[in-house]
Amino acid sequence: MNPLTSRKRLLIAESELNRAQLVQEWQAMAGNVHALAGRAKTIGSLASAAALVVAGLASFGRKKSAPAAEKPSWWQKILTGAEWVLVISQAFRRSHCDAKDKDNAGGEAGR
Repeated sequence: MNPLTSRKRLLIAESELNRAQLVQEWQAMAGNVHALAGRAKTIGSLASAAALVVAGLASFGRKKSAPAAEKPSWWQKILTGAEWVLVISQAFRRSHCDAKDKDNAGGEAGR
């Protein structure tokens, strides 16, 4: 066997090893992304629940009518922010569910 043929075979073997390693790294990265997405979903659920609790507490503490010149307190600002978080999280959840429904409908239509 000449040197060029043996070098070619070694390069092909090295390429196959690199390909296998790349597949393993890709699978590990995909697993990490799935785990991160699960954590983000959990944190989002907790934030949504906390926003609901804060919004509920805010409804008990609201005044019927406030003078126009009165500045909102820091508590009112926090509650307003929590209400916005709740609205935004519900919008994201709805869009995520809509996208999932579309994916499921497309997957079933292709079968």
